[in-house]
Amino acid sequence: MPLDCITYQNSGYFSKLMVDYLNQEPRLKELYHHFPTLENFEKQLTEKGQQFPAEHRTVLSKALIRQYQQHELSESSSQNIIALQSENTFTITTGHQLNLFTGPLYFLYKIISTINLSKALKKQYPAYHFVPVYWMATEDHDFDEINHFQFEDKKIQWNREATGPVGRLDTAELQQVFEVFSAHLGVGQNADQIRTWFKNAYLQHDNLAEATRYLANALFGEYGLVILDGDDRELKKLFAPIVQKELLEQASHAKVQESFAVLNDYFIQVNPREINLFYITDHLRERIVFDGTHYIINNTERTFTRDAILEELQNYPERFSPNVILRPLYQELILPNLCYIGGGGELAYWLELKQVFNEYQLVFPMLLLRNSALLVTEKQVQKMARLQLNWSDVFLKHQALIDKKTAELSQINFDFEQQRQFLVQQFKALEKIAQQTDPSFTGAVQAQTQKQLNGLNHLEKRLHQAEKRLHREALERINLLHLSMFPGGTLQERVVNFSEFYKAYGPQLIERLIDELQPLEQQFNIVRF
Repeated sequence: MPLDCITYQNSGYFSKLMVDYLNQEPRLKELYHHFPTLENFEKQLTEKGQQFPAEHRTVLSKALIRQYQQHELSESSSQNIIALQSENTFTITTGHQLNLFTGPLYFLYKIISTINLSKALKKQYPAYHFVPVYWMATEDHDFDEINHFQFEDKKIQWNREATGPVGRLDTAELQQVFEVFSAHLGVGQNADQIRTWFKNAYLQHDNLAEATRYLANALFGEYGLVILDGDDRELKKLFAPIVQKELLEQASHAKVQESFAVLNDYFIQVNPREINLFYITDHLRERIVFDGTHYIINNTERTFTRDAILEELQNYPERFSPNVILRPLYQELILPNLCYIGGGGELAYWLELKQVFNEYQLVFPMLLLRNSALLVTEKQVQKMARLQLNWSDVFLKHQALIDKKTAELSQINFDFEQQRQFLVQQFKALEKIAQQTDPSFTGAVQAQTQKQLNGLNHLEKRLHQAEKRLHREALERINLLHLSMFPGGTLQERVVNFSEFYKAYGPQLIERLIDELQPLEQQFNIVRF
């Protein structure tokens, strides 16, 4: 078998924008600052170190100590929080929604990317300290995106009405979800550990933010992970000047659009609002809209004059929440951050923001595509060998793989292109004769041309189907193997929950991922168990 990896660019699962970014295409360079290489981090360290205020470190460290009051810190995480007060300490950050029980596997890959990059940077720059940070998306509101996870083809779902920021949702109703999940887990030491994590996270903490902090800390605390909740009054005070400028000048709207000249050749991930802020309370998260005279909280009767909303900001900064456009600025304002690690969709919207950062005179972080992995068993690899499949085959989209293997198994050449070209040339000669004899026959010749081509296409399709029937058994084995690795025809990491693999492999799961995922190598790893 070939090496157990495939490049992101060759995997077929990343957009052209991401492929061009990874290839450092010149036309994209105006949309970011430094490309993430070990050598380029030296420049980023100098620039961020010169810009980041010491008082922000103090506020950040105090906020983290306060946020961890309900939780037992590992020694390494505790040391990292203390180290953040020092001017030679910097962060590597990823962010993620508060998915129930972490959601799909790539939650783990994001965090492991930050941990491993922090370790690599410490080796390269030993005079500095690097802290992996998980930024919890506590102020998001799309409950339907986070209220479920998949375990062994079973969708475990939390059904309830939800309004306001998801981090503030109470977890009182999760006992029933726990019972359903527990019944499907079965028996064994690893299954019991999974039960304990779920029970301790969701049945012993009051809200989703605290439950998620517990779980992420249980999984990765020993690696020094620091978990940050931006829904924090003291941290929001630091952000208040940017909020005020957004309210009064709406500068980010125009600045984001400056990136569109380049990105229109790809796609626009996020369109900015005139005001890129929400107003939040425990059960409310609505856009702030300016009608020319008043600031209106959308879908409510609450309005503010200019002076009143500035007073509200001064008294209650925690009620002002950045949307996807301004959240990156908030993050970079309060963290001594060097690099943001995210998925392709996330990096696509970060690439819209360079001019917004320039407007607020903030250093733009490096943008690194998170690790991706395919977890496979030795039994699956052996089946691949018997079916003469390689990793390039496996990463084909499902129908493309079946078509390719059908062609390889067949003794018949399915490419009728030569016959099509022959037909076209023959009818072109007939068309010339018709034009010389009676031009009115030209249309009839063209119609007959298309009829013959359609017939040839139909015959090709029927032969293809007949060959599929002839090789049905082999193709069915290929089909089942592929779906076991790419459930529903999509990436495993976007569907399967970590508990399915932890039940089988226990602590070895995270240990292997920590060992094998290297964030700067741009490789889609295949991890064998």
